[in-house]
Amino acid sequence: MKKLHWGHGLAIALGCFIFFILFLIFIFPMGKQNAEMISNNYYEEELQYQDIIDAKKNAAQLEQQPVYKVTSEGMMISFPETIKVDNDKVNFVLFRTEDSNLDVKKEVGLQHNVFLIPKKVLSAGSYTLKLKWTSNKKPYQIDYDIQWK
Repeated sequence: MKKLHWGHGLAIALGCFIFFILFLIFIFPMGKQNAEMISNNYYEEELQYQDIIDAKKNAAQLEQQPVYKVTSEGMMISFPETIKVDNDKVNFVLFRTEDSNLDVKKEVGLQHNVFLIPKKVLSAGSYTLKLKWTSNKKPYQIDYDIQWK
């Protein structure tokens, strides 16, 4: 059996280094990368973005804005009495950035200016709550960053 000398050690070290670099290039990114687009209709939504800007501007000018409150039943959204929602219909999106399968999109009817998002449709993590409604045929939108535990 031959003894290892410095040349063999250098070749082994270089081989291990090359293996490590190839691992970082090909294997490591597979576990960290989420190649999903945030939206399947990205380009269509981008063309309508001015409408969203106007709706957010309208909501920013309100004296009182809707508020959310985390309760034991879920998330309670309350609209002030000063806001008269057309047809008592509000659209909301709970947008989960890291997993679109956990997004929640619904149109709900307001009862006494309040609605509840049940906790059974939410899982622990970070959400963006987007509330959309119209009042006197004028669009409104408010976004809230929410941490659900």
